[in-house]
Amino acid sequence: MKYRTSILSASIAAGLAFSMQVSAQESTATPDATDLDTVVVTGIRGSIEKALDAKRDAATHVEVVTAEDVGKLPAKNVADTLRQLPGVNIASSSASEGGFDEADRVSLRGTNPSLTQTLVNGHTIGTGDWFVLSQVGNVGRSVSYSLYPSEIVDRVVVHKTSEAKLVEGGTAGSVNIITRRPLQFAEPLTIQGSIGAVHSDLPGDTKPQLDALLNWRNDESTAGFLVQVFNEERSLRRDGQEVVGGYGTITSTNPDLNGVLYPNLIGAALFEQVRKRKGGVANIEAKVTDNLTLNVNAFYSKLEADNYNRNYMMWASQFVNSQTPTSYTVQNGVLTSATYAPVTSSTVTPYGVYDMISRPGAESTSKYIALDAEWNASDALKFVFQLGTTKGNGSSPTQDVLETGIAGNAGASWSMNGVGSPIDWALGGTNTAANHLPQSGWIFGAQGIDVLDKEDWAQADGQFFFDSGTLSSLDFGYRYATHERSNDFSLAQGPNWATNWTDITAYPGAGGNYPGDFGVGGNVPSNIWYYTPGQLAEINARFANRNNPERFYFSDVYGVKEDINAVYAQLNFRGDRWSGNAGLRYVRTQTDVNYNQALAVNSGIPGAITGSAFGDYLPVVVNNDYNELLPSVNFKFELTDDLVARVSGSKTMTRPDFSALAGSLTLNDLTHEGSGGNPNLDPLVSTNFDASLEWYFAPRALLAASVFSMDMDGYVDFGNVIVQYKDQQASQAAGTDVYSDYLVSIPVNSNGKARGVELTYEQPIGENFGINANYTYVDGKADGGKPLNGTSENTYNFSAWYENARFNARVNYSYRSSFYAGVSRADNFYQDDFATVSASLGFKATDWLTISLDGLNLNDPKLKYYTENDAVPGYLPHAFYSNGRQYYLNFRFKF
Repeated sequence: MKYRTSILSASIAAGLAFSMQVSAQESTATPDATDLDTVVVTGIRGSIEKALDAKRDAATHVEVVTAEDVGKLPAKNVADTLRQLPGVNIASSSASEGGFDEADRVSLRGTNPSLTQTLVNGHTIGTGDWFVLSQVGNVGRSVSYSLYPSEIVDRVVVHKTSEAKLVEGGTAGSVNIITRRPLQFAEPLTIQGSIGAVHSDLPGDTKPQLDALLNWRNDESTAGFLVQVFNEERSLRRDGQEVVGGYGTITSTNPDLNGVLYPNLIGAALFEQVRKRKGGVANIEAKVTDNLTLNVNAFYSKLEADNYNRNYMMWASQFVNSQTPTSYTVQNGVLTSATYAPVTSSTVTPYGVYDMISRPGAESTSKYIALDAEWNASDALKFVFQLGTTKGNGSSPTQDVLETGIAGNAGASWSMNGVGSPIDWALGGTNTAANHLPQSGWIFGAQGIDVLDKEDWAQADGQFFFDSGTLSSLDFGYRYATHERSNDFSLAQGPNWATNWTDITAYPGAGGNYPGDFGVGGNVPSNIWYYTPGQLAEINARFANRNNPERFYFSDVYGVKEDINAVYAQLNFRGDRWSGNAGLRYVRTQTDVNYNQALAVNSGIPGAITGSAFGDYLPVVVNNDYNELLPSVNFKFELTDDLVARVSGSKTMTRPDFSALAGSLTLNDLTHEGSGGNPNLDPLVSTNFDASLEWYFAPRALLAASVFSMDMDGYVDFGNVIVQYKDQQASQAAGTDVYSDYLVSIPVNSNGKARGVELTYEQPIGENFGINANYTYVDGKADGGKPLNGTSENTYNFSAWYENARFNARVNYSYRSSFYAGVSRADNFYQDDFATVSASLGFKATDWLTISLDGLNLNDPKLKYYTENDAVPGYLPHAFYSNGRQYYLNFRFKF
């Protein structure tokens, strides 16, 4: 890394020397700094033209998306729209919960979403996650785009190369979401909005969508305010099959099966949810004097995400080591099919287990307020001052849960169909709400989780303009921020042994059954019964132990606080048909990592906190401080009037994920596996190079190619270690403490690299038609040839559109090849290839009314996941999901 850094620093020095030498020979007038501000545009053609103009004029390699009309992008959140850009990948989940129907995470150039910085109007934004695993399990640096509807956006700029003046944090690049400001509107008074509905075909219902905006400015364009509100609901149903327990190893019974892997906890998983996204934007802008402009911008978004997850599973670990199958098939060390006959015994063995998990009150929020002061101190000196605070929350106040045994002594069977198809499986007996086995189950689920993501910042940016020569301007500035990510409380409920919770007669009748059309393929159980969320809440009220401190779950409690100081200087220069910049950014990060060290009950260790059923614990604080110097250089060459070449080099950094530093310790008492954090991780620092060639061969047309490389020092990978923890279920059954070995995945620093190529083609066809296509190839590897998290080797998109004065139509196709998604149950797991199709139709009914019909996920994509186990060659099926299609009808008005 030192060698690469020296080359990069030398390049910057050479660039500065060259610019100064030419400056002595030239006396050309200094052009104005590049302005990416985009006026309101109307129509697909206008939007494409504005986006390409902004890309071409930019000083660095960027991609730009502009609105088709004020508040309207060709998707339902920002991430959906970015999917169409070269080098951009989209994910619909952030942890191991599997994908949903809405784009949620954005990543650049084959990297993990945490390596892409998301900004709003150039500043950071606090975020929250509604799903519990993303709150206390896999807590990354990425932003949940589910909180940001497309209606708030004026434009989005994706920075693929770095500059010293950009806020650090994006190893692969940054996404800047830019909202509208009151004085940019053409008319003194603007009223606009939309009323519509979304129909989700899998749940089979329709929910309302509302957006409204009011903007006023005075005739002199010196003062104005903007108010926007949105209120959107949508139903979601996801059908799935999951191998929750991964693949266990048979250690007894038939000698021919010793050491053979088997699928554990194959489940029929039904997830249902109603998402309610509501919030708004407010902005006040005033040009106080000719030289001073003040702007206050505020944003709030709340996603209410109550959800109910059921998983009806075959519990193979209960019988494969004690019973010989009547028939079976072994392929490559895996028991791919087997039949286990019913048994007659006074001891009841559950051949299945059923989890019902209701999460009322689950939600996420994101908000900020920022005050800007733009001061033109003189014709040659400009300052921008900003103060701001942002806060995000992810909450799971309640989890009502019942885990119960099923199919007592009833037998079971399964037959695997390869990696790409669901497993056929069945349980014997008649399984109903009247004969499940609560004595073979448990009551679990964390309560009271409220994760905070907060940052306060102050920054001052200056720009000094030179009056002649090659040096056009000097950017300089300072930024201070304090960032906190923490969860201070968690209760892990258990059964109340003073009640009759193990008595089946104490339970109600079934509240419902799985939908008749449930499934993602394969021969699996159907018409599965379940309790309603209300019944589960009543069951937990009667039978759950939620006493504090007895059930205080200290492993879910963590905190990371960062004090960040950054200074930068950046020279901008321009000559005859060329321009560039070179700069340095120095960043100091002081980190306090808080976590709890688990101890034995009555450990006697000084400072240990007692009273929790999960053992004593010792609060620990670890300091982790580091400094980084981040150089960058960018050159742009206008080879002809239509041909632009760019070359850049930089060092970028991303701080470790919060869960990697201090995330919760999660343990599964059924499978004896889990994960934990590492507070001593170093930041990831990458040396990046980028070169591109852009040919604007016609109006609204582009043919471009770029190559890039990232050498990542400190890339976070995972190592598996054996750690002993208290086994709660076994301890209760034995009447004494039982400690078991758990295979735990811990993050470690390593190295990684990515090399890639991007190709882009956009062209109008005649006056009313056009096409857009791009392709990205990435080769990414971590140390030892391990896969790089998030790297899809191939990504491509294709769009075709038509537009005339009254009517417009567009169809989009996006494809992403398989990629490594992380570690699940100590095994590497991957998401398989997937593609999505979306389309939109629009009709301008009057000058003030437009009607649109949009369809997302029109190809009804199936999300597939598979795992890699070192004990056998090849891959094994992990999960399959279907979320259905969504149709949006909107009536959009503007006055």
